[in-house]
Order: sequence, then structure tokens, then C-alpha cells
Amino acid sequence: MSNVTLTINGRQVTVPAGTTVLEAAEKIGAFIPTFCYEKDLTAPGACRICVVEIEGWRNLPASCVTAVADGMVVHTESPAVVEARKTILELLVANHPLDCMTCEKSGNCKLQDYAYRYGVTGTAFAGEKHAYRPDDSNPYIYRDLNKCILCGKCVAACNAVQERSVINFAYRGFNTKIATFLDTDLKDSECVYCNRCVAVCPVGAIVDKTMMGKGRTWELEKKQVTCTFCAAGCAFDVNYKNGKVVGVTAANAAAGRPLCLKGRLGVNLLYNPDCPEKPLIKKDGEFTEVSWEEALGIAQLLEKINALTK
Repeated sequence: MSNVTLTINGRQVTVPAGTTVLEAAEKIGAFIPTFCYEKDLTAPGACRICVVEIEGWRNLPASCVTAVADGMVVHTESPAVVEARKTILELLVANHPLDCMTCEKSGNCKLQDYAYRYGVTGTAFAGEKHAYRPDDSNPYIYRDLNKCILCGKCVAACNAVQERSVINFAYRGFNTKIATFLDTDLKDSECVYCNRCVAVCPVGAIVDKTMMGKGRTWELEKKQVTCTFCAAGCAFDVNYKNGKVVGVTAANAAAGRPLCLKGRLGVNLLYNPDCPEKPLIKKDGEFTEVSWEEALGIAQLLEKINALTK
């Protein structure tokens, strides 16, 4: 494959042909904000926060979907780029709850980080705001669509696993939102609570309910472990606060690694001394306490082992 040489913020960089401007910028450590982009998962170029200025181009292209070209000169923080990003952020914050002090995502929220970086206060635009009822119907995922920025990463993460596709965009215009089939609560959908959507959400719209109130991002130390319950080798984060395990969360939604509730429960059982005595599993449309043997699908295996050891 041939290489391409371009200039980003005055620095020359050589990358393989077909590389995007965003990837080239990352190679030299040039900052470009992203919302809808997730490496190896989705790059729709929809949120436009990653726009850059390319000399000779009339518009500001989205860097996550723009391929590099030989001799290209790119500016990632020019006045035009900064103005565009500030406008995008002002529009997002105008319809976003300003409850960062109590939000579970505070300290790990891209919207919060970018608003701070670009001096966005949410006062530029005024208008109607959403007033969705938060979905607290299940024990594993808490959804607050009032905080959703419609980046679509949760949809891409869900659709990437065969036979899931539980959520998608629904309605139009101002009423557009991420919804389940027939716009039901997650409890009444086909959701398997793998938490792929939680792992990729850049804001506080979808959070791990089991971690709510357990600690702020800066108070937690994460150690990544690999699940061994199947051959997928999914990654989970064991979360420590003051040296004590407080929960296990999905680490990423990488391609080929589907994540699942059984794996997360199993890793939690292995590492968390305060895990529940009986986990909750959905049966006949309702969440029911079951034994760990049943939750992890090892009841028959344990029976066989017990029979052999008698």
C-alpha cells in the first residue's frame, strides 16, 4: 500500500493511503474532538464536532470520514474550526440538562469536557427542552434520554452483534430519539443487558445502574480483566475505590467481542466481595432472583462435579 504525506498544524506526517485525517492527527497527538466516532465500530461523520480546515477546501469536512491526500494541509484548531465547534456545542448544551454536579458521568463526559475546553456555557440559544421520563425499569441500565446527544454510537454498538439490534433512531426533527421497538422501556424489549451501549455512550444518557452512587470517575481505579466464560475474550473493568472492589463494568464494545450479562455477572462474582447473593435474570418478562449456578449456566456442570466427587 502506498503512503501519503500531509501537513497537520505545521507538522508533516506520513500515513498509508486510505487513512482518515482523524487517524493521521491521532498519530502525531493532534487533538480533534469526537462524539459519533468509535474506532473499529462506527464513523458516520454525523455529529460534525470533528471538523477541520483543509487549505483549498470550501467547507469544513468531518475528519473521521475524510481520507488523506498527498500534500494536504490541515488545521485542527483554526478560528473557523473553533467557531464551528463552539456553535455545535452551544446547540447541544441548549437542550441538555445542566446537572453536571450530580450526573453519574461527571468527569468522564465528552460534552462536559468539550464545553469546558471551548468555553461553552449554554446561554447562546434558548428554546424548548425535552422532558423524557428516565427509564429505570430494569436492574442493569439506567437511561435518561434528556441527556442524549443522538451520536448514534449505542445504536451502532447494538447493531454490530447479530440478532440484537434492540435500539435505533425513532421519530423525526426535534422529537428524534433512540428507542426500542414500539418505544417501550428496556424491560419490555429484547435487550440482553450486555452493556455495549453503556460502554460507548459519551455522555450520561446510558449508565451502568449497578455503579450508580458507587463513586466519582476520579475516585475509581480501573483494572481490565478478560472474561473466560466463552471464547470471545471480552474485556471488563474491575472498579476499585480506596482499594476495595465496588463493581464490574463493560470495558469496550470491540468488534468480535459481544459482551454479555452472564460474563459481567461472572466477573463480578469472582472479584467483588459485595456482589448480591442472588443475581437478577429476566424470566417471562420479569426480573427474578435466581441462583448463581442458574445465572451463569453451570448448574448441570456443578451437579456432575458433585456427583464425581462423592
